[in-house]
Amino acid sequence: MTRSPQEIAGCEVTPDRFRREIVEACRPVILRRLVEDWPLVRAADDSPRALVAYLSTFDAARQIEVFFGDPAIAGKYYYGEDLKGFNFDRRAMRFRDAMQAVLDAIDHPGGKSVYVGSVPCRECLPGLAAANPLPLVAPEPPPRIWLGTAANVSSHYDTFDNLACVFAGRRRFTLYAPELIGRLYMGPIDHTMAGPPVSLAASSAPDDVRFPLFRGVRDEAWVCELEPGDALYLPKLWWHQVESTAPFNGLVNYWWDASAAGPDAPYTSLLLAMITIAERPAAERQAWKAFFDHFVFRTRGHPLAHLPPEQHGLLGPLKPDNYTKIRARIIQLLLGR
Repeated sequence: MTRSPQEIAGCEVTPDRFRREIVEACRPVILRRLVEDWPLVRAADDSPRALVAYLSTFDAARQIEVFFGDPAIAGKYYYGEDLKGFNFDRRAMRFRDAMQAVLDAIDHPGGKSVYVGSVPCRECLPGLAAANPLPLVAPEPPPRIWLGTAANVSSHYDTFDNLACVFAGRRRFTLYAPELIGRLYMGPIDHTMAGPPVSLAASSAPDDVRFPLFRGVRDEAWVCELEPGDALYLPKLWWHQVESTAPFNGLVNYWWDASAAGPDAPYTSLLLAMITIAERPAAERQAWKAFFDHFVFRTRGHPLAHLPPEQHGLLGPLKPDNYTKIRARIIQLLLGR
């Protein structure tokens, strides 16, 4: 049975409440009407052309990547047959030309779909973020903008926290919790549509016999319907399929690591563990798993809880000193010193 995330009125969320009650809980939350006062939302509410005219006032004339799909794919950007190649074309073009391509597609329904994704506003649309501020996250991460016709982006995960704000059209997010990864049948991690790997099972037809483990969790999806002005907080590692269901759609999102103690990312540790542990004998992997549970995941509390805090050493708080000490030691080990 599908579920829906908790919903909160955006006007009721302060930065402190956002951090304590939403981010730290690591669960998706819908923030209704969070950005309804943005000039972006008002321009899009007028018309697609009014929105494009508004965006043009910030255009830095940078080149961006644009996806074009034939009518047969119905906006579902995906692999070609046998996971070789893709079912869409990529083109590099200036932002204003991409916007004109979107407008042309709207004027000719039934033709090619157009998808403009993950455009960095700081470089391509300088000033847009300041004109449409989001004070919940400080310092405010650099936003990215997503525009296009109706589209279906396959279920995937990100390694950053995500606050996705709809300003035009409608978005449907279908979410799966991180712990379901073993039943989602992940595709290649180094041959993807746009960076992160996708779930082959979540992108398939309900009766697809290739993914038997997925049948038992398909109905565990969380489904969110967003209108202009609404936002979704999506914690890192949650799988999400994103459907843009209106003829014209726009979204701004913010990626950041809400729990970072420094510049290093957990995904880096995952990749390093893959080359140092993943193909060792099963018994040895179990031994390392016990050590990871003890030192890293701390399923039974702090590893040195039986000692006074002043004797915790490198296992004490990461700040102010232990982070840099451990990081320096890691670098020495990687350099073979």
